Amino acid sequence: MLLTITYEGEHTQELGFLLYKHPEKVQQFELNFGKAYVFYPEVSENRTTAALLLDINPIDLARGKVGSKEGGLFDYVNDRPYAATSLMSTAISRVFGTAMSGRCTQKQELANKALPLTAKLFALKDHHETELAEQLFVPLGYTVETERSVLDERFPEWGKSPYIALTIHGTVKLSELLNHLYVLIPVFDKQKHYYIAEDEIQKLLHHGEGWLAEHPYKEKITRRYFTAKKSYARKALEMLLAEEVNPEILDGLPEKEKEITVSLNTQRMEAVKNAVLASGASRVLDLGCGEGKLTSLLLNEPQIKQITACDVSISALEKAARKLHLDTMQPYRKNKLTLMQASLTYKDKRFEGYDCACIVEVIEHIEPMRIPAFERAVFEFAAPQTVILTTPNKEYNQHYVNMQENQLRHEDHRFEWTRAEFQAWAEHICRKFSYHCEITGIGAQDEQTGAPTQMGVFVKNG
Repeated sequence: MLLTITYEGEHTQELGFLLYKHPEKVQQFELNFGKAYVFYPEVSENRTTAALLLDINPIDLARGKVGSKEGGLFDYVNDRPYAATSLMSTAISRVFGTAMSGRCTQKQELANKALPLTAKLFALKDHHETELAEQLFVPLGYTVETERSVLDERFPEWGKSPYIALTIHGTVKLSELLNHLYVLIPVFDKQKHYYIAEDEIQKLLHHGEGWLAEHPYKEKITRRYFTAKKSYARKALEMLLAEEVNPEILDGLPEKEKEITVSLNTQRMEAVKNAVLASGASRVLDLGCGEGKLTSLLLNEPQIKQITACDVSISALEKAARKLHLDTMQPYRKNKLTLMQASLTYKDKRFEGYDCACIVEVIEHIEPMRIPAFERAVFEFAAPQTVILTTPNKEYNQHYVNMQENQLRHEDHRFEWTRAEFQAWAEHICRKFSYHCEITGIGAQDEQTGAPTQMGVFVKNG
């Protein structure tokens, strides 16, 4: 079982400082399932490679294993000693733990810097899921190469191997690369070699901090990470998907309603993304983008050739840049993206020429007296072919048990519309600016109050 990490650039031998492993030594580590070795196959000024080699003892691995049946042949004859699995993740944490934390006593400025790094895993079991590697690593800014051989060239009828050689390349911090590998290697295999306790939830959230919540396949990653513990997967997803609502409202919800609420943001973003794609748009304006959640989803779509994310708040744009990993983003993604400070209540020529504008949970933050200015800025002056707008449904608030009558869902909301009020406003927009509109609900539907979010898709006439 082998992992290599290659650093190309200047003074690349300093990789040894970051990993806390001297390039001139072969170092050995005792693990409870075998031994790990760290060595450097190549060291030079411009290219240095570190290798982590695991020598797994099947007897040590089977001994004392939960669920092991005495005398079971499979405990000793299997692919565990050879295929990259959670064994490799454990070794990464054990051997490169300090590097994973991002600390480096002698070269902290280098640890804080995004570096051109290439990682290779030589036997990763993907069960013939050919798109899995790209789904997991491309959204993180890596280029991905996979190679799959036939099981035996003498017997081509046996087909191809369920194992791939994986190569990922990106300009990232070493700590980010190691944490990505730690979380995602077990996602391929869908197995853990040890008993999973509830503290594994915090482990996933810790190593996924800063990237997992924004990953478009976070649900898939979390389910497969906890493949045998569905309750843990649900709990981890609740924590990842938690929406920013007043804490006292969320704390008082029954468990069933709480689960619906914390996943609402993901449902909303998926609904808006799907509406954008259905419109045929390739140039998209994300107005009031916040921390860039919708922008992140749209960047992954080949149909989208350009996306401009706007917000009036500089701090929100700075957060968006960090969460989108703008400083290390692959060029083909970065060329799609523009971050821009702008107000939605002023005419702005930079808003013109887009196929679609998305305004997600924004209008309720605008003072009612400024809504007419917002309408003109978007529907008259920018005038995209499609406008997708979401806003809370005030009628649904009665399901939040700690909300008082007429209380708003968030302290920064200036108003919230009922379904009839939103319908009336949409009809006013269509009459005044020559659009037609379809309104749908997002989230759990209630017979009396409807869904928690209402979405209007406005399409320009003619």
